[in-house]
Amino acid sequence: MPITATYPGVYIEEVPSGVRPIIGVATSIAAFIGWFPRGAFEEAVRIFNPQDFDREFGGLAADSLASYAIEQFFLNGGTQAWVVRTAGDGTTATAAVVLRDTADADALEVRAVNAGAWGDNIRIDINYGTATPTETFNMIVNEVVNGAVVNSESFLNLSTNSADPRYGVDVVNDQSKLVRLTELAVARPAKTGTASDLITDLSVLDLTGNISIQIGGDNGGPVTLASTPTTMATLASALQTALRSAGAAFADVTVGAVGSIGTGAFLQVKAGTDAADDSVDLTGPLADALGLSTAANLNVQQYALGGGPVPGTHQNGANGGAAQPGDNGTQPGATELVDALAAFDPVDLFNILCIPRTDQMPDGQAFTVIAEGIGYCARRRAFMIVDVPQADATRDEITEIEAWLDVNATLRHENAALYFPRPRVPDPLNEFRLRSIPASGTLAGLYARTDGDRGVWKAPAGLEAQVRGVQELELKMTDAENGIINPLGINALRTFRNTGNVCWGARTLAGADQLASEWKYVPIRRLALFLEESLYRGTQFAVFEPNDEPLWAQIRLNIGAFMQNLFRQGAFQGSTPRLAYLVKCDSETTTQDDINRGIVNIIVGFAPLKPAEFVIIKITQLAGQSQGG
Repeated sequence: MPITATYPGVYIEEVPSGVRPIIGVATSIAAFIGWFPRGAFEEAVRIFNPQDFDREFGGLAADSLASYAIEQFFLNGGTQAWVVRTAGDGTTATAAVVLRDTADADALEVRAVNAGAWGDNIRIDINYGTATPTETFNMIVNEVVNGAVVNSESFLNLSTNSADPRYGVDVVNDQSKLVRLTELAVARPAKTGTASDLITDLSVLDLTGNISIQIGGDNGGPVTLASTPTTMATLASALQTALRSAGAAFADVTVGAVGSIGTGAFLQVKAGTDAADDSVDLTGPLADALGLSTAANLNVQQYALGGGPVPGTHQNGANGGAAQPGDNGTQPGATELVDALAAFDPVDLFNILCIPRTDQMPDGQAFTVIAEGIGYCARRRAFMIVDVPQADATRDEITEIEAWLDVNATLRHENAALYFPRPRVPDPLNEFRLRSIPASGTLAGLYARTDGDRGVWKAPAGLEAQVRGVQELELKMTDAENGIINPLGINALRTFRNTGNVCWGARTLAGADQLASEWKYVPIRRLALFLEESLYRGTQFAVFEPNDEPLWAQIRLNIGAFMQNLFRQGAFQGSTPRLAYLVKCDSETTTQDDINRGIVNIIVGFAPLKPAEFVIIKITQLAGQSQGG
């Protein structure tokens, strides 16, 4: 706003310069759709490394081609990806169990945070060792794989009062990465293990004499304590020894003091995992002294979601609550994969789409998925790497891939590329035997590596474009075979001595010689997509500004600075900026009629660097000069 001068003196006024730097967008954010054994369902999740993928989606899975593609993406140089999990419609199930209270009534339903058999590995422990032991409870959630705890969460001093800040449902659902709770009644779930009442002074207990521990099930009992305990620790140790000696079925029984309260504690006994020997009954003077004789303290073993190795129904009495096993679901079909594309709608930006599942699909379904994927990429200014279906025929020969593309010629598009043959990688899930996998994840990683090292305008091909982690290719092509597929717009993966396996092609699916497309090459098309997205975002400032020369000058200034920076990096051909790019926005591009309709027209042109696909060297002999007479 102009300054109004009212007194003699010096006035300072800041005047906008009109400089609004345009920042180039990322060029190699990958997007994957596939079947995985765990993870958020039909929701795009961003990952930055293989560890993120392991944690969110369970890592490599033999039935998941997408998991191998994602591993290859990061191995070959990828740094960021969005992943969407899908499965056959209605085939997944979420592991769950109902926790009941001491009166054997339903109290809480616990479900895994997402669908899949992985949830069957979750174990729940409940104890009352809290600041208010008659009102609140603690919940310990463990994910146990092959006997080892791989994830653990503890939620302390939980309340059943929905008005309490420590209301259990709210606290767990807000913080847990493993489970979700649903309240079924305003009641605490029963404690896991056989727990005593509060013990304040062990010395008052008569622990000598005929004290026995009765083991239920096939192992029978009784067994007696080998020593006279004098502390909680020695009592726990003595019980542990006695229970372990009772039989192999109780090899994993745990006994310990839990929930210290002042000078006292609770004693907790947990039975083993054998379904036939799942009860521990402490009888005799010890049980009476410890307060273990009442119905309220009947044994409740560790709760298991899904009814896994530990019985999954409520274990406090004969009538159990329902347990729901988890299910990974079936492989997705064309409908599910196409529907999953919508999960990327909220994603701000992705550049490379990979759907490795098409490798295993019948031709008709794969065609539908690929066509929808290419169309989605065109709308999002992204690029798709196509995986050819192998279900109807294993396409590992030149004639087979040639015939497939001929039948599916309508898939040709400048926003897609196809690579042949498939890579073969060592499979850690099968003693590192070689396994053929789709090429999309490997090439997406190569795109990312090339973009970072050289720029999106450099073709992701050549001797430096090695495909990492690939031990061999399904077909070792000759130059003559390469010469058949290259004019068709199919990019070769080749094996060269002293170089290894490399990408040896850089054409889009619109790059067949016969089509004569201006978007023949992958780097030119991806550079154009990069420019379009960057300029789209960078010129938002112009919306609703006065449509006249001051605005046009700002646009020329800012887009020109952006293009000049790319020119300095070697993105365009031409020895001078004038030969390399063009930015025009003035009264010639925007007429009075355009102004009346609220339109400003900007023309941006660039001279692309086309890859040296054919290097021709001409050699001739130099004839000796004859001597004149």
